[in-house]
Amino acid sequence: MSALFQPCTLREVTIPNRVWMAPMCQYSAAPDGPSAGAPHDWHFAHYAARAAGGTGLIVVEATAVSPEGRISPYDLGIWNDTQVEAFTRITRFLKGQGSVPAIQLAHSGRKASTERPWKGGAPIGPDEHGWQPVAPSPVPFADGHPVPAELTTDQIHEVVRQFADAARRALAAGFEIVEIHGAHGYLIHEFLSPHSNHRTDAYGGSYENRVRFALEVVDAVRAVWPQDKPVFFRLSATDWLEEGGWTTDETVRLAAELHAHGIDLLDVSTGGNVPAARIPVGPGYQVPFAARVKAETPMPVAAVGLITEAEQAEKIVANGEADAVLLGRELLRDPSWARHAARELGGPVHVPDQYHRSV
Repeated sequence: MSALFQPCTLREVTIPNRVWMAPMCQYSAAPDGPSAGAPHDWHFAHYAARAAGGTGLIVVEATAVSPEGRISPYDLGIWNDTQVEAFTRITRFLKGQGSVPAIQLAHSGRKASTERPWKGGAPIGPDEHGWQPVAPSPVPFADGHPVPAELTTDQIHEVVRQFADAARRALAAGFEIVEIHGAHGYLIHEFLSPHSNHRTDAYGGSYENRVRFALEVVDAVRAVWPQDKPVFFRLSATDWLEEGGWTTDETVRLAAELHAHGIDLLDVSTGGNVPAARIPVGPGYQVPFAARVKAETPMPVAAVGLITEAEQAEKIVANGEADAVLLGRELLRDPSWARHAARELGGPVHVPDQYHRSV
């Protein structure tokens, strides 16, 4: 049988195959009002199509734990019960199609308060639904970005509580897995990397201090999330800097610690914290980072990054480089990628009764 279409069980949650949907922001929620941050018809149709297409696990896009944690005013959020009710419609349908619903809990830190990408993605102010970003240190992300407000210790503790509250709401909304977003230059990654973390207190300086916030978030989420359900962590394995950034060696070290703190799978990506970083992008370019974590720690891993072909994905899993693959742009292009891959590789996959003629 195809390795890609073997089930994967983490704690007591079984995912029917190893074709997973990576979290990809849609920037399509209402920016304000009673439905701010809540998913609506676009989000339902977007995720429902990938479930009907046979995707085993669907990770809902970066969902902010607080209003100021959004990347843009149009991001999803899970800081109130109105949002919970709206998510319930999505999780119920995904489960009905055999997909496992997951959600990525996020705080964007210094990369917050920006316009939607198709409108340029530039920082925006209060007159465009914007706000003051926060960060570990008053270091802007890039030229033209505002200087973020440095978080106080009390504010750091409040963000930790917000992650825990978001996890409680995610459970109420019907999600089976939560993923903590610690990658791509957002708040947790900003604490991890000396490039963005210039603090001199207990949250900055040494490796032990820089990972403190990440581990506190993990502990807070794990404390409120059921023991029979998994928690994932997304991590950028490198800042792609020769010096002064987060490194692959530190990723391997942190992966082992995250596993000890109850994380069940590391979603391994790279970059995002340094706008001018030189990244050698190519097919499967991030897979070796996932493979190294898997080889050197007890942590299960998922690989992501220009994985586009069924045979390519099959080899990654069959060769033991990763336990699963996360597809992004390819699932935007083809919501039924999993079904097409199953036909090519000879693996089983869910097909809705209404689509039986397509088999």
